[in-house]
Amino acid sequence: MSGALQILTSGMVTAVGLDAPSSCAALRARLDGFQETRFPRGGGEWLVGAPVPMPRNWMGTKRLAHMCAAAICEVFERVPEAADTTDLILCLAEDSRQGRLVNDGAAFVRMIAEIVRLSDRQRVRLVPHGRPSGFVALQTARRMLSDGSDYVMILGVDSYLSAPAVGQYRSQSRLLTPTTPDGFIPGEAAAAVLCSARHPGGLAITGLGLSREPAPIYNGKDSDGFDLPLRGDGMVRAYTEAFAEAGLAHSDIVLKIGDLPGESFWFRQTALAMMRTQRARSAVQPIWAVGASLGNIGAAVVPLMLGWALAAAEKRYGPQGPVLIEASGDDGACGALVARAAA
Repeated sequence: MSGALQILTSGMVTAVGLDAPSSCAALRARLDGFQETRFPRGGGEWLVGAPVPMPRNWMGTKRLAHMCAAAICEVFERVPEAADTTDLILCLAEDSRQGRLVNDGAAFVRMIAEIVRLSDRQRVRLVPHGRPSGFVALQTARRMLSDGSDYVMILGVDSYLSAPAVGQYRSQSRLLTPTTPDGFIPGEAAAAVLCSARHPGGLAITGLGLSREPAPIYNGKDSDGFDLPLRGDGMVRAYTEAFAEAGLAHSDIVLKIGDLPGESFWFRQTALAMMRTQRARSAVQPIWAVGASLGNIGAAVVPLMLGWALAAAEKRYGPQGPVLIEASGDDGACGALVARAAA
């Protein structure tokens, strides 16, 4: 990824706010949107989740479409000149994930267009890779911008709050309950960031790395059929590529932002990647974990983390210097990027 991609503005719909300023303020204050849902967890109790407090009780894909429309409108309210010239990259849940709400990406885009006007001239790309989708979208955005696009919007939306998804992950003992402490809280969100290569923005992406973990949470096997040990190889490669592209070392990073949706696997993966790439002494690098406030928000997480980093850079409440952003998926896909406040 040669040259810095500029992040101009963001839009968000989350369990802690219905726009980017309120969401980022709540994330900064370490507030959370956790509450009882209407999904049973057994024993007559309700499962805790992080639903978005929508103004109407829309359900399914219609709910997600309205969340997307709100994030899109927020972006265009801040940069109105981009409304008719912005191409769209839509990040969605993995095609293989049970319980995903969007099964027909093209139909879903049409549903969004019924709520908020999208120009007929806008190109739309779909990236159905779950949590790491945003990193793939950034690669695609750079190509689209080099091909002549003036603006590219990366929009992520996802929800784990559906009956099939809850049933699937509960059967695998992956949801956080009193009897399953090593689990995640299902959440939902939509987040969008506006990218450009020609217009100055508040956040510059200077390095990007993508890789795959050979020992994912649904463990891989070696040639003899034994489970592979988690060494963090995928995230180490993603870190290394991002640092190399940015021309930095791990010790130059002043802040990390991660999806870290709640299960210990993801914390161990991050810890291993940090230990294996840190080669020089540095000050303690704080880690901002999205999952601590929003639970697992799937494909929305990378645009949301970029928006949070942008807000911290603009309001100067985070450490000043290069920021490392990371996320990974159940299938082993890993991504990391380096960003910093634009000059």
